[in-house]
Amino acid sequence: MNYKTIKDISFKGQVVLVRVDYNVPMKNGKITDDLRIRASLPTLQFLRDGGAKKIILISHLGRPEGRDKSLSLKPVATQLGKLISDVSFVDDVSGPDVEEAVERVGKGGILLLENLRFYPGEEKNSDDFIREIIDATGAEVFVQDGFAVVHRAHASTNAVANHLPVYAGLLLEKEIVNLSKVTEKPDRPLLLIIGGAKVDDKQPLIEKFEKLADQIVVGGKIAADGYKGSGKIFVADDFDEDGEGNRLDVGPLSTGKIAGYIADAKTIIWNGLMGKAEDPAYSTASTIVAEMMGEKLGAETVVCGGDTTGFVENLVKEHPNLQYSLISTGGGAALEFLLGKELPGIAVLEAK
Repeated sequence: MNYKTIKDISFKGQVVLVRVDYNVPMKNGKITDDLRIRASLPTLQFLRDGGAKKIILISHLGRPEGRDKSLSLKPVATQLGKLISDVSFVDDVSGPDVEEAVERVGKGGILLLENLRFYPGEEKNSDDFIREIIDATGAEVFVQDGFAVVHRAHASTNAVANHLPVYAGLLLEKEIVNLSKVTEKPDRPLLLIIGGAKVDDKQPLIEKFEKLADQIVVGGKIAADGYKGSGKIFVADDFDEDGEGNRLDVGPLSTGKIAGYIADAKTIIWNGLMGKAEDPAYSTASTIVAEMMGEKLGAETVVCGGDTTGFVENLVKEHPNLQYSLISTGGGAALEFLLGKELPGIAVLEAK
């Protein structure tokens, strides 16, 4: 880490503005997976234990076009309040209502502001927009802990650095450290497992790791559609099919080969499911990959990509013995980090 984190400063008695990523899946107004909320808890507790005067949280949810009640962060505040004490919510991000809500927050209390993307200034990376938030909240220091958004140049990831010192939260630090390790100083053999459906998204990663990895495995719809690989790239070539002949999961012979590569590897990066894993009938290969990775204690195991991390999280609920070095909270951000791109929300962190 060449950046300062919240472990490098004292924020005792200060109002701390924290960018979290609470872009959680919702159905009928209810949160279906609170992974990203739970992932923020270590940072929030650290700030509270360190004597932060008040903790103000900002996040987005979904892709609203203007104010959309169905994408309010109020249900998120309710869920957060079940996980950590003294949480309140205000349905704006600046102005008198926010000022009054901040005033009511007690020592070490947490206030979640409304969805940032209800306001055009967020995605326009507006100085004026983030300045209004800072003025209304009285924030004195900014903590970036929303790894999933650091690849965006938005007001809450980039312009904020024009007004406040920016430090990495514990989640952001964990993501950077683990993703850096597998690309810069991996224990070998290094195995990259690629799946999913969109070959255009994954091809740059495959090309990058042809130079870095000892072995690359390609499964999922990419393989089922006939992806061509050579050299160190193994492409699954047998599949479980439905009654209409659709290839919906990697078959037993290829799964066996993949299992062998996992057994030998000391560093494993997995991005993309092996099949249509939302259907239990076609989740066998993905389950085997997840279980083998989660049982490789001592190995560096990184899981990234929204569908993949969701699948693994659900599996961990059933089998809590499974352990991973990192289940990344960032989809596009993790991909761009692995590709070595500069991410706007990381570039503005205070340097050590």
